[in-house]
Amino acid sequence: MGGTAVVAERPPEPAPSEPDSVPLTDGMAPLWPDETAEASFIAEARARGEPLVVARPAEESTDESAGKALPPLEELVQRIPDEVREVLEDLFRARFVAVRRLPGKALKE
Repeated sequence: MGGTAVVAERPPEPAPSEPDSVPLTDGMAPLWPDETAEASFIAEARARGEPLVVARPAEESTDESAGKALPPLEELVQRIPDEVREVLEDLFRARFVAVRRLPGKALKE
């Protein structure tokens, strides 16, 4: 049985993927700009005439309803029109299970 020998080739190994985050090691440059780099960037942007908007922390608003008791779930569900509840059930199989208070900063303005 003389024939040509077939050599099976191994598929190339995939290149190692880069991780989403890199752990910091001793002597490694920081991954985020420090105060000096930020100040330098702002100075350069001002020199170019770019308008700079500095984000200020949002003021904490006092929520006057924070101390009040939450209404019962059934009462809130009854505020939703029947047609809307039926569509929610048909499309999403939506179930109302709890009443929770959200902080004001979690809501869009």
